[in-house]
Amino acid sequence: MLRPTATNVIPETNYKLRIEFDNGEIKRLDVTPFIKGDWYGRLSDVNYFNAVKADGFTLVWPDGQDLCPDDVYELSEKI
Repeated sequence: MLRPTATNVIPETNYKLRIEFDNGEIKRLDVTPFIKGDWYGRLSDVNYFNAVKADGFTLVWPDGQDLCPDDVYELSEKI
């Protein structure tokens, strides 16, 4: 069975994302554990964090940061 993919994302406060998946599920992901190092550390800028998009596969930011689609689904919580 294929893993559901992100079709829409809405940034929320405290580095959380509300994600809609192609199977109809809506889940919330806390991105805080990913925000470290030079590359992903850029996500700590709230304006940059809020520029997140769903590309029909996973979540991406303007300069190329992305999250593993398996992690996006498995680590997010149903809401």
